[in-house]
Amino acid sequence: MRYIFFLFLVFLSLTGCSKNEDEVYNNMAISAVKLPPKSESSNADVLYDKASSPEIQKKIIKQASLRFETNDLENTFNQIEIAIKANKGTIQNDSEGKDYDNIYRNLTVRVPSQNFDTFINSVSKGVSYFERKDISSEDVTEEYIDLNSRLNTKRKLEARYIEILKKANKISEILEIEKQISVIREEIEAKEGRLKYLESRVSESTISIEFYKTIAEKEGVKTSYGSKIWTAIKTGFFELSGFFISIISIWPFIILFFVLAYFIRKRFKRKKI
Repeated sequence: MRYIFFLFLVFLSLTGCSKNEDEVYNNMAISAVKLPPKSESSNADVLYDKASSPEIQKKIIKQASLRFETNDLENTFNQIEIAIKANKGTIQNDSEGKDYDNIYRNLTVRVPSQNFDTFINSVSKGVSYFERKDISSEDVTEEYIDLNSRLNTKRKLEARYIEILKKANKISEILEIEKQISVIREEIEAKEGRLKYLESRVSESTISIEFYKTIAEKEGVKTSYGSKIWTAIKTGFFELSGFFISIISIWPFIILFFVLAYFIRKRFKRKKI
């Protein structure tokens, strides 16, 4: 009996030790995997995202419109051409003409956006006064990002439809999927075209330049009255000739008029008798 009681005490002591060891182990495990506070974790995620995602470069469209007077059209054009070459630009359009009192030349120039300010400063040298100098910039960063995001979404959707098309068996399903793919492809091409247009406008700035030279009135205009009189005489002669030609062209009516006048006059004479 004593032996059994002794074994029972030994069993109780071993059980108590086992429980203490389990509690210690559990406490150690909990302390080892203890998580930081929620606010600290979210802040760490934000810092990580900012560090990992590259900063998006702004997309700015720059353009300008200039108009000024010059004393030498050819020299001014040569200076502008030098500025264009120095800033790696191109002439997109070149036109010239003459108004009532001036000779003008219009240029449309494209230059890399990073050289925009330098080119404007080069053209402005020697110009005492600008009748028009409009410089503008348009931020299209938001539109550019939105287009890129939508384009990526459409491309992923197109890829999923293509995978579905590979697994389709019925002709009706194939036709419907191909129709959807065609619609998505049109949207992708439209967005790609818009992106290319924005990239072109952002990478190269457009500058419209109009310069002109006023034509001075020539002296001795009063001496031209003789030529004006001679011109008036010739004009009168041609008009008189035209009048006679017009009369000749209606000769049947003239003859008819005289015949009728003759008979009417003759009839009145008979009545008087």
